Amino acid sequence: MKKIAITLFLVLGSLTIQSQELTWQTDMNKALEISKKSQKPLFLFFTGSDWCGWCIRLQKEVFKTPEFAKWAKDNVILVELDFPRSTPQQPEIKKQNAELQQTFAVQGYPTVWFVRGSKKDGKINLEKLGSTGYVAGGPTAWLAAADKILANKPTKTAYTTN
Repeated sequence: MKKIAITLFLVLGSLTIQSQELTWQTDMNKALEISKKSQKPLFLFFTGSDWCGWCIRLQKEVFKTPEFAKWAKDNVILVELDFPRSTPQQPEIKKQNAELQQTFAVQGYPTVWFVRGSKKDGKINLEKLGSTGYVAGGPTAWLAAADKILANKPTKTAYTTN
């Protein structure tokens, strides 16, 4: 009986962990399609995944929590724009990320931009809702700041992609 209870606990635990797993897009075109279908804004996460201490801390304290997972599934399409130092990256993703970094004038990591996007004549048009970075206080404080940004009126900017 004890073995059955332990096995059941492990199975249910693994299902819970899997259900909290979020999908992070890396291709803006694909993310834009998903955003258009779902009518949700894009969540652009500029990060240095393998070297940025504050990025890793934000991931651990906020992005890998059940509260954030639920909020993200209900509110945004997640896009990771990574700038790794030792992890290999596809050249087209590297180019896309560098262009977006310039478009949004990102100078520090982590930076999160909330945007609404559309595509016309091969150009991606992004309406800026606002940005944030690391916010102390765990998921409750971070999500409160994010909700405030999502309530903002957008300002337009364009990003061209091929």
